[in-house]
Amino acid sequence: MARKRRIGIMGGTFDPIHLGHLVTAEAVRSEFGLDEILFLPAADPPHKKGKKVTDAYHRLIMTHLAVASNPYFTVSRLEMERSGPSYTVDTMRELQQRFGDAAEFFFITGADEVNDLPDWHEPVELLRESRFIAATRQGCKLNRERLEKTFGDLASERIFRLTTPQLEISSTDIREKVRTGVSIRYLVPPAVADYIDKEGLYR
Repeated sequence: MARKRRIGIMGGTFDPIHLGHLVTAEAVRSEFGLDEILFLPAADPPHKKGKKVTDAYHRLIMTHLAVASNPYFTVSRLEMERSGPSYTVDTMRELQQRFGDAAEFFFITGADEVNDLPDWHEPVELLRESRFIAATRQGCKLNRERLEKTFGDLASERIFRLTTPQLEISSTDIREKVRTGVSIRYLVPPAVADYIDKEGLYR
């Protein structure tokens, strides 16, 4: 029987994508022996309702530029091609349909987001569709007690923790730096910095 392809899913608004995203993805890929990391820019993130989000076209291009040098990283337009809110459970169902039994999925996100998993859309179904890898950040630990209370055995079977290099970089801070004319060198890949400058984003 052929080995299943192990695919990491890195979802996000990526407004803009930065080195913290890339370092985390590569650390998870190496530690868990993943064959590929699929970056999925969200078209209509439900948690961003009422907030200004850069046009999906720009965020998609920046993601392509950021991952181009890593042969294990690819980008999918899946969420951008689907109308309505970008619910993770719908994305994982569609990926499961596309790959069938040939792949198993590992959803990569921060420990703070995983701690809020009980509040996500259809979280139990989501855990059945994909394993979760919680990248721990400074000052934020995985709340195993809450997760086990909500999901029972699924929490220990489907949620894993990985300490990743601590890069305190946020897209919010990057946008503010650009707005105020502060350098973002070494916070985003050079190609992304050039694109932001060329297109006049975040000004």
